[in-house]
Amino acid sequence: MGGSFQPQGQVQVLMNLIDFGMSPQQAGEQPRIEHAESSEPTGSKRVGGGMVGFEKGISDDVKLKLAYMGHRVRPALGAFGGYQGIWRQDDPLRYFGGSDPRKDGCAIGC
Repeated sequence: MGGSFQPQGQVQVLMNLIDFGMSPQQAGEQPRIEHAESSEPTGSKRVGGGMVGFEKGISDDVKLKLAYMGHRVRPALGAFGGYQGIWRQDDPLRYFGGSDPRKDGCAIGC
């Protein structure tokens, strides 16, 4: 993940791990949402209040509710970010890995 999506994608994966108890693989496979056209720390300024984009797997009902709340919704689907991660669990010491199907890579342990 890079650019303005990097913190958005990291938070979405972390929420899946911590709040929803998913494995590193499950957390990275979930559909993501991107908010674009906002002011950014790089200095670019907001253009028209921003727009929300979605990956396949976000229901039309969710998109309609967000539009009803006043969000500008991007009609086309996208693919956002890329992820590889390792989760360490103590007692007993174990490692769990995950690799995003959006990109090349795999999680292998030995």
